[in-house]
Amino acid sequence: DGCGYTLLGPESGTLASINYPQTSPNSTVCEWEIRVKPGQRVQLKFGDFDIDDSDSCHSSYLRVHNGIGPNRTEIGKYCGFGFQMDRLITSKSNEVTVQFMSGIHSSGRGFLAAYSTTDKSDLITCLDNASHFSEPEFNKYCPAGCVIPFADISGTIPHGYRDSSSLCMAGVHAGVVSNTLGGQINVVISKGIPYYEGSLANNVTSKVGPLSASLFTFKTSGCYGTLGMESGVIPDSHITSSSILEWPNQTGQVNIWKPENARLKRIGPPWAAFISDEHQWLQIDLNKEKKITGIITTGSTLAEHYYYVSAYRILYSDDAQKWTVYREPGMGKDKIFQGNTDLYQEVRNNFIPPIIARFFRINPLKWHQKIAMKVELLGCQFSIGRAPKITLPPPPQNNNDEKNAYFVDDFIHSVRTSLQTDKTTFTPEIKNTTVTPSVTKDVALAAVLVPVLVMVFTTLILILVCAWHWRNRKKKTEGTYDLPYWDRAGWWKGMKQFFPTKSAEHEETPVRYSSSEISHLRPRQVPTALQTESAEYAQPLVGGIVGMLHQRSTFKPEEGKEASYADLDPYNSPIQEVYHAYAEPLPVTAPEYATPIIMDMSSHPSTPLGAPSISTFKAAGNQAPPLVGTCNKLLSRTDSASSAQALYDIPKGQPGLGSAAQLMYQVPQSMVHPTVSKGE
Repeated sequence: DGCGYTLLGPESGTLASINYPQTSPNSTVCEWEIRVKPGQRVQLKFGDFDIDDSDSCHSSYLRVHNGIGPNRTEIGKYCGFGFQMDRLITSKSNEVTVQFMSGIHSSGRGFLAAYSTTDKSDLITCLDNASHFSEPEFNKYCPAGCVIPFADISGTIPHGYRDSSSLCMAGVHAGVVSNTLGGQINVVISKGIPYYEGSLANNVTSKVGPLSASLFTFKTSGCYGTLGMESGVIPDSHITSSSILEWPNQTGQVNIWKPENARLKRIGPPWAAFISDEHQWLQIDLNKEKKITGIITTGSTLAEHYYYVSAYRILYSDDAQKWTVYREPGMGKDKIFQGNTDLYQEVRNNFIPPIIARFFRINPLKWHQKIAMKVELLGCQFSIGRAPKITLPPPPQNNNDEKNAYFVDDFIHSVRTSLQTDKTTFTPEIKNTTVTPSVTKDVALAAVLVPVLVMVFTTLILILVCAWHWRNRKKKTEGTYDLPYWDRAGWWKGMKQFFPTKSAEHEETPVRYSSSEISHLRPRQVPTALQTESAEYAQPLVGGIVGMLHQRSTFKPEEGKEASYADLDPYNSPIQEVYHAYAEPLPVTAPEYATPIIMDMSSHPSTPLGAPSISTFKAAGNQAPPLVGTCNKLLSRTDSASSAQALYDIPKGQPGLGSAAQLMYQVPQSMVHPTVSKGE
């Protein structure tokens, strides 16, 4: 009478003392006899151990034996409060006896233990949770029987489970392992979420949970997609039932709850059977064989009709004639699935191992008021390799035809039996899609190569654009009137002309003006007008404008000496025999482009004949520039000094020479006009 919660599976199981985790009653005893397959051994692991040791294990203890019966041998005797046993207790054979004795005591929870075969080296118990492990991802083996009443979980798939949840119990809820068989789980730890939903699945109720630091999910194979009830992939003609509920409403209209109404999340009434008994069924034709891994059901979803199915069986077939009831491996009875507890909540049940069939049938066994439900199937496509070609071996060399025929029939029967056995006993690996399946190597390789190729092509395009831009800029800067690259006085001196001046007032802007426009300006505005806009070639220095010398001057400074134009007046200095380099060599007879502009006042209508020519250049200081001397000096710089009027080249795009009045510049006000009497 001292046996508590117990589930002994063929390869693993769970056992606990009576009333665990509460104090066990006095003077109770229990023995568990554990057997596994011959040739294997048993290992025992304690999840919790708390037995009174006040009398040194005399009346209260736990004893483990090798073997069963009178010939068993003792492995060990254990007692103690909060006893920690990290090591596994291993048997010498495939049979073990566990004996629990509870004497007179006042405290102690008793014990909870798990067992498995020794090939499951990563065995854990039903009490282990994610917080007991520090690895971000790990594999463990869960024993059978972890749906225990004294443990709880919070969360659901695919969002994950709270880190305080029992790993193995959550694995059963997620459909990763079976409660009656146990199995391997692959756990992934990640950051927690603020809220954990609750749900009912595989006879395990998950509770609503609060915020936690971390959560865990299960890595799976991904065969848990919907098979077409909700989406309509399965046509109405492929959904049939044993009977259909028909009834008239208050207006006299007949309501028919047809089998095609049994689509999950479809608005409206469900399918309902006309007669509520255990012989009713809902059948779904999948059109071809599919791997079916689970089912989701709801009730009527209509508040005025509180109908739902609370328990059912599953049958499957390949031809809709011969049906097989679903059973778990090693179990001699049909599996009864827990259904709904209300008309709204979705309840999921998983098939471990999965069902391989075309026709699927639900047989309700328990219901509330009437049989009514909506359904969705979970699974994926099923593909099986071609059956091996049967090649008959040569018959024995004798003349007995009956023996030969018997040999052939026996061989074909053995091959068919082998194929049928392989098909029925094949158990695909089953996992649950609680996380996104891992990508394949090809997808991972593509994810790396695509960004690399994009970066390479982008870099090539940028290089080509930069080269084209540099080439165009080089052509633009090395124009007809610019110095060749090899003829520039040093890299720095050649590049200075591209840099903007520090003063905004010296900024070079294109200017187009006529002599008539300048004639209307005051003398102090002439230099400003001349430097505001440049022609297509470099303009000459006029009016003593110092600012323009800091920009693109056509004069080349002397080698080894940086010319400073801040305080130098080039036209009051003695004339030196210095020939400046220009952008293009000038002909011997052509005038220089930098020749100063000379105003011939004698051609002005208001000026008496014989008046001397006036230079537009301003002398240093506030005094007016000398009239005759300056003119003579400047005229000596020309190749033809015989005439006081020098001809100048007209810039490209400028109109030809106009009248003499249009070519006259306004005489500065500081200069005094010579007066000539009419008699002269």
